[in-house]
Amino acid sequence: MNTTTKMEDAVLTDTAEGMSYLNRLPRRIVVLYLPMAVFVFVLLFPFYWMAITAVKPNSQLTDYNNYSPFWVVRPTLDHIKYLLFETSYPGWLWNTMLVAVGSTILSLAASVFAAYAIERVRFTGSRPVGLMIFLAYLVPPSILFIPLAFIVFKFGIYDSKLALIFTYPTFLIPFCTWLLMGYFRSIPFELEESALVDGATRWQILIRIILPLAVPGLISAGIFAFTLSWNEFIYALTFIQSSENKTVPVGVLTELVRGDVFEWGALMAGALFGSLPVVILYSFFVDYYVSSMTGAVKE
Repeated sequence: MNTTTKMEDAVLTDTAEGMSYLNRLPRRIVVLYLPMAVFVFVLLFPFYWMAITAVKPNSQLTDYNNYSPFWVVRPTLDHIKYLLFETSYPGWLWNTMLVAVGSTILSLAASVFAAYAIERVRFTGSRPVGLMIFLAYLVPPSILFIPLAFIVFKFGIYDSKLALIFTYPTFLIPFCTWLLMGYFRSIPFELEESALVDGATRWQILIRIILPLAVPGLISAGIFAFTLSWNEFIYALTFIQSSENKTVPVGVLTELVRGDVFEWGALMAGALFGSLPVVILYSFFVDYYVSSMTGAVKE
């Protein structure tokens, strides 16, 4: 008993001594507060700039002699009204949502089966297949869009949302599979072996055991897939032509920039509104996201 108490006291003492350098305010400012302030500033300043530009009158956008570029005098909602009621931006937002949700569902469904087969079934050559899947994610989309364009034209889905829903998984599935492989690997094999002894099939094990335990990993992969498909630009620019079928990244750039005329107020408002769904998604599922990044199921 005395030995255990001494060991616990030693651990507490070491911990206290290890963090004692933060007891003084100057050190806390240098080590904690200053880096955190720099991080928060770098993270939030783009959103602040977009917000003030979206409500800044055109006369103040370039008149730096009379107006500060970091503040707005007499804000206006003209840019936001123009964006929402005189352009196709609401339609672009809806198209982006449909494409992101559809491609994310397809990618997650395929990635779950691929990751489970590679990590849990352990067939011959599973490790090289997993490595090849990861290497497929590293192939730049600028190389893939040429053969994909041929396939899109061949199936007659050019200039439609289906063209994006079916092409986005080409870069979403490798990433989601690689992410889920690491999460499935951390689930104890004893759970699966016990289920096999009890007569469960592979399908029952996947649905009733693996997937419920892998919810944080699935949410993390879904967030990544949704974010990548929401912000994708090259495929959307290549496979979509009509204004009513465009997504937000392409529509804002192609419709609000006319020659050398940049409608900065509407551009910044469109970029700000376009980033809000992703921010809301992360805020709702941040706990699951952190859980999947820090580990899975312990034995």
